[in-house]
Amino acid sequence: MAKERFKSYGNNVILVNENFRYLESICNRYSFRPVNGIIFDLGMSSLQLEASGRGFSFQQDSPLDMRFSPRQSLTAADIVNTYSEHELARILQRYGEEYRGRQIAARIVERRPLRSTLELSRVVEDAVGGGRGRIHPATKTFQALRIVVNEELESLQLALGQALNLLGSGGRAVVISFHSLEDRLVKEFLRRESQGCLCPPSVPVCVCGHKPKLRIVTKKAVRPSPGEMQANPRSRSAKMRVGERI
Repeated sequence: MAKERFKSYGNNVILVNENFRYLESICNRYSFRPVNGIIFDLGMSSLQLEASGRGFSFQQDSPLDMRFSPRQSLTAADIVNTYSEHELARILQRYGEEYRGRQIAARIVERRPLRSTLELSRVVEDAVGGGRGRIHPATKTFQALRIVVNEELESLQLALGQALNLLGSGGRAVVISFHSLEDRLVKEFLRRESQGCLCPPSVPVCVCGHKPKLRIVTKKAVRPSPGEMQANPRSRSAKMRVGERI
């Protein structure tokens, strides 16, 4: 689909199907540096959510997979059916920010093996009472599992550091995130790389030698306008932050 969309650009577009944790090696492979701009559009696409059949959504029944690429080995079913109750609770609390993680983990262990998205969704609803507000009770559980399956935060951390190496002077890195864990990581990265000394206050003289490498362009995260949210409801949780190489 991307190939068809960019067809009119001819050789000006190089399409690479790879995890962005390998960003620097990909750019080196194609002699594509220094770079003027990098856009990270994090998380999954609407296509993956609606049509992949890999279990990203609890709106339809599909296998508990959640891999962005079938070349990966770990699946959501592996985690749900083999991890200990303690480890499941930790994952839900850490990566889903789910305060009911222990209840859900206990119910998962009690009901496994679980093979499909609807099975898992029902178990979560059962564990937390099944009440539905604006957000489905299983949303945070699915987010947590997806993040762990795809090592999303680790990949983002690696990719941001590589983006800094790739950008030429005045080049900009734009990051669009969709949940607080991603946004916090991006915010901290921009703050750190826009500073000089990173030594603790207790150290009287700088020993780290750190120099600022970025200028923060967006003092606060940029949010979608009401018009954009109306046209694209999935944009409502998006936050954009921008840093410029100095």
